[in-house]
Parts: sequence; C-alpha cells; structure tokens
Amino acid sequence: MNVLFAASECAPFIKTGGLGDVIGALPKALKKQGINVSVILPKFKDLPFQIKQEMTHVTSIEVPVGWRQQFCGIEKLVANGITYYFLDNEYYFKRHGSYGYFDDGERFAFFSRAILESIPFLDDHTEIIHCHDWQTGLVSVLLKAHYQKHPLYENIKTVFTIHNLLYQGVYPKTVLAELLDLSELYFNMDGLEFHGNVSYLKAGLAFSNYITTVSPSYAEEIQTPYYGEQLDGYLRKRNGDLKGIINGIDNESYNPASDEYLPVPFSTYEGKMKNKRELQEILNLPVNDEVPVISMVTRLVDQKGIDLILHVFHEMMGQGIQFILLGTGEEKYEWAFRNLAEQYPNQVSTNTYFDEGMARRIYAGSDIFLMPSQFEPCGIGQLIAMRYGALPLVRETGGLRDTVIPYNQFTGEGNGFSFTNYNAHDMLHTIEQAVGMYKFQPKRWKQLTENAMNEDFSWDSSSSEYIDLYESLLTIKK
Repeated sequence: MNVLFAASECAPFIKTGGLGDVIGALPKALKKQGINVSVILPKFKDLPFQIKQEMTHVTSIEVPVGWRQQFCGIEKLVANGITYYFLDNEYYFKRHGSYGYFDDGERFAFFSRAILESIPFLDDHTEIIHCHDWQTGLVSVLLKAHYQKHPLYENIKTVFTIHNLLYQGVYPKTVLAELLDLSELYFNMDGLEFHGNVSYLKAGLAFSNYITTVSPSYAEEIQTPYYGEQLDGYLRKRNGDLKGIINGIDNESYNPASDEYLPVPFSTYEGKMKNKRELQEILNLPVNDEVPVISMVTRLVDQKGIDLILHVFHEMMGQGIQFILLGTGEEKYEWAFRNLAEQYPNQVSTNTYFDEGMARRIYAGSDIFLMPSQFEPCGIGQLIAMRYGALPLVRETGGLRDTVIPYNQFTGEGNGFSFTNYNAHDMLHTIEQAVGMYKFQPKRWKQLTENAMNEDFSWDSSSSEYIDLYESLLTIKK
C-alpha cells in the first residue's frame, strides 16, 4: 500500500505547531507497520540549510495556476526510511515564515495542484493521498475536476484530516476561475461555496473519500454549532465518513531518559526533581522543591484560555506557586504576562519567545502543566507533559478530554486534573485541589506523576486505526 502524505509542515524540517509534529511522527509509525509512506511538502525558505544541501533534484515541471503555467522543482530527501518530496517555487515559498501572506490563497492553490502534477515523478505509484488541513484541502476537488479520467489517477483515493477547524482558508469566489480552473458547478452548498466565498477546507470535506480529525471528542464537537465554525451542518451530513483518531507523540523524540535538551535526562521522579531545580535556577526563581511549579508552553491566543488565567491570576499567586510561561501570540497577552512577571519577580517567569530546548526543560521541570482551552482538537502539550512527568490540568474538551483522566481520590487512579465548564473559578478550584495535593500528599503526588510517565501515547494504536481506514478505502471501486 502506497500512501502519500500532503501537508504544509513536518518536523523536524518545518514546524509551526502540532500539525508539524503529527506529520513528523505518524508516517514513521505507519512505516513500522508495513505501510509505504511518502511525504510531500513546500520547500520553504526557512528549511534548515543542511536539509536543503541533502536534497537531490528529481525533475522540473510546470504547474497550471488558472490560466498561467508556474515552475515547480521536485526535490527528494530520504530520512528514517521515509521519502520526503519538496516542491520548489521561489516566488511562492522563498519567504520567511510559512503562512500569513496576502497571496496565501494562490500559494496553496499552486501547492495543491503541484502535488497532483508531481505524482508521475514519484518513486512509488500513489494509491491514497492523505491531506492535512486547509493548505491541501483543494487536492481532492482538483483530482476530481482535472485528473479523474487519467489512468494514473483514476483509482487514487483521498483522506482529509482536520487538525483545527478554525483555520479554513476562505477566499473570494474569483479564485475558482483565476487560480483553480473550476467551473461554477463546484460553487454550491455541497461544494466549495462558503457564505459567498470559496473555502479550501470545505473542498477537502466535500470531495475527499474519508474525513478524519484528531480525537474522537473533537469529531463529535465539530458537529455542533458551538464548535462547528459554521460547518457543523455539513459535517453532520458527512457523519458516516467522519472519524476521530487520537494523535500520538513520537516516543523516540520525546524521551526524557535520552533527551539531549535536558540538563539531567531522567526516568524517575527523583531525576525529574533535579530538572525542576535546574529550571528554577536558570529562570531566576527561588529553588525550592516544596513550591509547585505550574507552566504553560502555548500560543497566546483566545483559544488557549488565556483570559481565564488572567482573570484569577492574583488568586493563583496567593496559593504560593511559581508560574512559568513560554510562548508568543497576541500582543495584549504578551504585555499582560510581562507585567505580571514584574509584579511577582519571585514567582513568575514570562518568556515571550519560542525555543524547543527551553520547552523541553519546562516540561521536565514543571509539576503541573496548564491547558484551560476553549477548544482543543487534540493537543500535543498534555501528552508531552505526561511523558515528562508534569501533570496536566485541563478543561474537558476535545483531545484533552480523551487523554487526561482526572485524579480519583478514592481509587488513586488518574494522570492529571480537569474541569468541565469554561469558567475561571472552576479552573481556580481545580488548581487549588492540585496544589493542595502537591503540598500535603507528596506520596500520592509522586504516584500520580509516575502514572502519567508510564502512559503510552505513542502512535502505535492510532496508526493501526489509520491502516484500517486505508484498507477500507482500497476496497472501494472507482
């Protein structure tokens, strides 16, 4: 079985969030189970220089973008038994950053069409194209409109995975003819039309053979108006073709026993505490085992529940904790946390940048990892936190609900803490419970931490679910 992953990012080459982690890890897990997986990506400017040096040139082609023909170089790199293809066009991709440009609609229209134009030049005959998020949402509709009668393409099946329904790639109707060479027949409620515009994400929902998303709870939630981002009705219509499969993490990459970023690699609770002391020291916080460290590694945006934290921050400080933040985002939030660090210099460390090494140190040195999200399709942070012995404290939504088992004081079971309502005082009450347990029940805390560290959130079981899905697709006739 030959599966081609199509995505806009992939760790360790280019990564802006959880999508990059998934595309970096899932193909390797599928490969271990005998699936032949390749990955196709844009050749962004920010790719590491060494990676670019290791690529080999496959060929150069021309790609239709509306009425124009645009150059596309196909380059290849083999790593970890996976073949990665990079599509090169300097006009579209030789820029800093991956997204956020005025012509993103054209850039990813080109990328989607280039994926399909590249298929004759790949090492293996593609049977399934697995597309991820709006940047590749057009692949399935372009396949149907422009390639379905070509013998090389006629039996190709498509899977579309929603990593975050909030980001949809919505552009004016004019892109139909100008960029996609599609007729008005595709502009309707069952096609690409979205409130008078064209939605690239909806194209993936409408024309892919199967739709997945990154947790069972999120698959249910997005079929409701609150979480559905105005697509809940359409998703209910395709309910029979929609499946939630929980994300995993790469246990080889995220392994506290061998993590080179950590000052003290560890596999025991005692080793974790050494990392806590090191973290407190490098961030100029008082070194004290008895003070619980609550941390966040996050984008500073509304989705992440930042307003809840700011609403009760002074009450949190009154519990005698230390708070560590790493992340960037909206300026108002960055300013607010920097201001709080000035007010509480011995309790708060605000770090408004992102650094992978510092993120790993924070996971390893924290006692509690806070994720009070409004919504969370899956979440990677809570999985990494548990792997590194930081107990997640989360709101029960999406993948957070599916992966964090709240502590049960009667049975001792659980791997974290949770609250249900999107309410600052509900969150604060849960923090008080966790802090109280840390301070007054150290043996139970240690046991709960070890429970979390022993959880298996590898890709093994989830990759098997994808394989079942692929196999069912290959039984579908043309």
